[in-house]
Amino acid sequence: MALFRLGTSSESAHYVRGEGIYLRPAEMRDFEQWSRLRERSRSFLVPWEPTWPADDFTRASFRRRLRRHSDELDRDEAYPFLIFRDGDNALLGGLTLGQVRRGVAQAATLGYWMGEPFAGRGFMGRAVRAAAGFGFATLRLHRIEAACLPHNEASVRLLERGGFRREGLARAYLRINGAWRDHLLFALLEGETGPAPAASPP
Repeated sequence: MALFRLGTSSESAHYVRGEGIYLRPAEMRDFEQWSRLRERSRSFLVPWEPTWPADDFTRASFRRRLRRHSDELDRDEAYPFLIFRDGDNALLGGLTLGQVRRGVAQAATLGYWMGEPFAGRGFMGRAVRAAAGFGFATLRLHRIEAACLPHNEASVRLLERGGFRREGLARAYLRINGAWRDHLLFALLEGETGPAPAASPP
């Protein structure tokens, strides 16, 4: 994992390198590729995400998204990235280290999405590892939290393979696809690597 800051313009970005992928904040030049991938993956993503805004695929909405991301970065509140494949720079999905808490917590919450054409091919696992390395080494986090719907088996496997440990169940935790849904809670601590240990029998 490596981090670079390039240039001095408002579109200067953090770059996080992973195995065959890289992460950077979105820029206006990404709009066409982002909107195509999100639209193509709509039925794949909708069950796992908050309700999409009606104007989500407009340039104006994307521009507002970028302004919000820039403000969050400036305030050290969130680090939103798009995920790209090395070689052809194909957009694969997105990942955010958000809700950054400093002081006695030094924690953040991980969220992610993968375009349907690229799901199940190991890209998100590499992106999560790279983001975790960035979170611990560069952001000086102590704890990275994540949550997923209990029946999202792919996401559960992703987190467990990334070393995240299951910590409990939060009832009606997030409003997903128009309804408050229970979520499994996971966390990865600084210094923990490799798959999470198997849960002990009750």
